[in-house]
Amino acid sequence: MRVNTVTSRSTQSVLATNRVLRNTYFLLSLTLLFSAAMAGVSMMLNLPHPGMLITFVGYFGLLFLTTKFRNSALGILFVFMLTGFMGMTLGPIINMYLNAFSNGHELVMTALGGTGVIFLGLSGYALTSKKDFSFIGGFLMIGILVAFLASLGALFFNIPALSLAVSAMFILLMSGMILYETSAIIHGGETNYIMATVSLYVSIYNLFLSLLQLLGVFAGED
Repeated sequence: MRVNTVTSRSTQSVLATNRVLRNTYFLLSLTLLFSAAMAGVSMMLNLPHPGMLITFVGYFGLLFLTTKFRNSALGILFVFMLTGFMGMTLGPIINMYLNAFSNGHELVMTALGGTGVIFLGLSGYALTSKKDFSFIGGFLMIGILVAFLASLGALFFNIPALSLAVSAMFILLMSGMILYETSAIIHGGETNYIMATVSLYVSIYNLFLSLLQLLGVFAGED
């Protein structure tokens, strides 16, 4: 009887994990498409970038609302508002690269392809190996904080070399976040697919921007 109970609990745990994983990737796919559509709208309308202050307020405000309502249908609404808003901020950045470089389209597509390859490769590795990457959580949090502060320093003091170093750091950190979040879903550390979607979306967003910046510096043609 006890063996049956343990087996039943194990089966329920596996089913719950699979459900979170399936819902996360489904919602992530939808939000990425919606974000891309909003970026396209922003590009067609040639909207200016809202600036750092509005971007931060919009992002953290919508992130707060998403977190607060993560266990209700409103959470899904705020996920789309958050990713749509981030897509709108992405449009002007892409337009800038398209106008600044003669091979701008190539740079954007290469960054997009690179982001896809990295995400699929790391997610696939975490899913197939089933390794527990929870041990890198503390390192990632500290690394992201340091990289964020360094990015502010590079912006305010106009230090191009530091900006490039930050982009390289973000590529490594966001890659680690993809491994960490996917592992958390597999091992039951993340049971809310809305928050898992947000974490993976932000990782993909920052990964794309960091790759695009590095490509612009090293492969951009005037």
